[in-house]
Amino acid sequence: MATRPTSKPSAARPASPRVVALPQRAVATEAPLRRSNRRSEQTIEKILACTEQIILESGAERISILDVCRAAEVSRGTFYRYFASQEELLDAFSRHKRERFHRALQAVVAQHPAPEERFTAIVAYLDHYLQHGKARRLLMVAPEYALGFFKRIFHDSVVRFQDALGIVFDAWEARLGVEVDRELVAEMLIRYVLSEQLVPSDGDRKAIPRRIERMVDALLAGGPVRARR
Repeated sequence: MATRPTSKPSAARPASPRVVALPQRAVATEAPLRRSNRRSEQTIEKILACTEQIILESGAERISILDVCRAAEVSRGTFYRYFASQEELLDAFSRHKRERFHRALQAVVAQHPAPEERFTAIVAYLDHYLQHGKARRLLMVAPEYALGFFKRIFHDSVVRFQDALGIVFDAWEARLGVEVDRELVAEMLIRYVLSEQLVPSDGDRKAIPRRIERMVDALLAGGPVRARR
């Protein structure tokens, strides 16, 4: 009986490289989303800038959504895309002002890693803010709103100034051999700035940095300090 020839096994074909399909939809929409986010940020910045202008001219009590829309050249629909009400707008404006103040402070701090230079730079920043900031004008035209803003920025600033002055405090403690009350020093700096808004100093503007340094020297020399353990 003739045997049936067996078929020769075929050689295995090399596996073709796997092609991974890119998520075309995500790739296609990524750039438009970035552009959309930038436009949204620019629109919000413009709305907040116009809000500040209107508040400084007329006060917070007289601000209206319609006036803001006209000044920012946006529709009411666009406005309500970002802010649900006038109160939400004013809260956002307050946060915006606080964050801008602290971002500017951080930018100054980043340029001065040496302790003494950093302290001098921070004092100069506070002096510049007192001369060119708009908080005093805000206090004049919208006193109730300004006092609320000062209250909000006070507690936040005490924490942030302790962080910004960290290496300065370290250097002082090493030199003096005592533990500096960091919260007290930061609080007094902020209180000084706020008091200048309420009762501006008379005389030479250049004396303000010297006053701040004298105040800190007095705190370090005779203020409440805790002995290092």
